[in-house]
Amino acid sequence: MDKENPWGKDGTGKDEDLHLYRSMIGSLMYLTASRPDIMFAICACARHQVIPKECYLHTVKRIFRYLKGHPELGLWYPKESPFDLVAYSDSDYSGATQDRKSTTRGCHFLGRRLILWQCKKQTIMATSTTEAEYVAAASDCGQVMWIQNELLDYGYNFMNTKT
Repeated sequence: MDKENPWGKDGTGKDEDLHLYRSMIGSLMYLTASRPDIMFAICACARHQVIPKECYLHTVKRIFRYLKGHPELGLWYPKESPFDLVAYSDSDYSGATQDRKSTTRGCHFLGRRLILWQCKKQTIMATSTTEAEYVAAASDCGQVMWIQNELLDYGYNFMNTKT
């Protein structure tokens, strides 16, 4: 892949087998349930399922090689952990070269347990880095409120905790 333009405007190389590419992306999407470290790369590759090019297939194969080389990575849920809800969000400003939309990434921890993560292209075209970050933060705040309401149903109230 070209270091200056890694995804290319239209992709480089010959067209690849559509069924093969989509089945590989589907398998990798299934793995994101236990491997959040590959989420961003897979979401970027999944955007090119209409006409997969050779460079995109090469990238998907690199993800498989990464997984083969790092089988020990995954989710870990320790038995004893604090019960604090912490959320992190990030976005890239105009990361998608085709439509100049930003990508929101976020993860939510309950203590030291990763309970929710996302990687999603934003629906609006941000006009600045600050706006892209605010959109990502707003998305994560909505998810934090949803998690708090779910935990409230189980009898855990985060509103009365000390900060």
